[in-house]
Amino acid sequence: MIKRVLTTGAMLASIVVTTPAHADANADKAAIAQRLQAWSKAFNARDAKGVCDIFAPDLVSTVPEALDGNRDTICKKLAVLFAKPGLSLKYDSPDIREIIVSGDITIVRLFWTLTARMGDKESVTEEAGMDIFQRQPDGQWSIARFMSFSATPNTVLE
Repeated sequence: MIKRVLTTGAMLASIVVTTPAHADANADKAAIAQRLQAWSKAFNARDAKGVCDIFAPDLVSTVPEALDGNRDTICKKLAVLFAKPGLSLKYDSPDIREIIVSGDITIVRLFWTLTARMGDKESVTEEAGMDIFQRQPDGQWSIARFMSFSATPNTVLE
């Protein structure tokens, strides 16, 4: 009987020790909103490294031009875009409509407003998106999957 109690106690203790504590959902939402704000600041500063920091190594993305993109293709495309002479780009702060936290996965529904200028030509577009964040081994939230689209093309970027 004592052996059974000790064995059961040891099993329960190992479950408690090996099961990660669930973080506060409100703290997770705030951390993710902060990551998205930092992303727009990095984008507006043409900081390609800072922009790509939000993406998980195993990122899979779906956007109109690339239906099955990954971190490398997105980061290379952004670096090329940032290098275009005379092109001015600015994302407003994200309009976060919803954040759903479930353990180490979070779903964010949001809208971005992009203003692109080249010479005297300007185009403003609104992009709808769905980001799936995953808590990384270091505890940081990163985008593991995302979809983004705009109902109207940005004429400056065509």
